[in-house]
Amino acid sequence: MAVTLVNPASLPQVGLYRQVAVATGSRTVYLAGQVARTADGGHVGEGDLAAQVEQAYLNVAAALAEVGATFADVARLTVYFVEWSPEKMGEFVEGVQRAEKKLGVSIQAPLTGIGVAFLAEPDLLVEVEATAVLD
Repeated sequence: MAVTLVNPASLPQVGLYRQVAVATGSRTVYLAGQVARTADGGHVGEGDLAAQVEQAYLNVAAALAEVGATFADVARLTVYFVEWSPEKMGEFVEGVQRAEKKLGVSIQAPLTGIGVAFLAEPDLLVEVEATAVLD
């Protein structure tokens, strides 16, 4: 594996992700932001943050698979949330857990969450970018 995830004792311990990723591979994969759309462009989870998070993570997994990667190769995730508030954390976690269950993985890559006013289309609530490193 090209990515090792670490939670240093000197930093806050966050259960949802690890604070540090050490990448030692030779190929870097940059994914465009993935949203709650099916392969044919169908909308998923209008007004439902958990459903949109789940679909965005499933789309990240599909994009990774296309280049021979998995979530184990992800060194960094960036998640953009429309009108983020702490009350939405439960829905976000639910969506990630549903994606993990469908994919049979634990997604622990370092994560930065960013609140934004809006995304490219008015029904989108979340967008997920990933950077992966492969041997």
